[in-house]
Amino acid sequence: MISIELVEKDHIKYLNIIDSKNINLHEFKSKLEDAQRLGNEFKSKANITFNTTIGPKRVYTTVWSVTEKYIQLKNNIHIPLASLIDIDY
Repeated sequence: MISIELVEKDHIKYLNIIDSKNINLHEFKSKLEDAQRLGNEFKSKANITFNTTIGPKRVYTTVWSVTEKYIQLKNNIHIPLASLIDIDY
């Protein structure tokens, strides 16, 4: 099993995020809505795995909001939905 590097939320803005080849947005939309609700109502965090030019990265953080194209995290940090590999909470 490949180990995916855990990055700090504030480091995401320095990464070149690219689309994931294994994207199933319909599946992720439901999980993202649940993660957003858990974050906003219960202050729970989620593991979000996404694709970058240097390989997959993972961040453990609270999902503040979900739009049509992005996940919004604290400090105006956005992760494109098309880059998602996995989300777990």
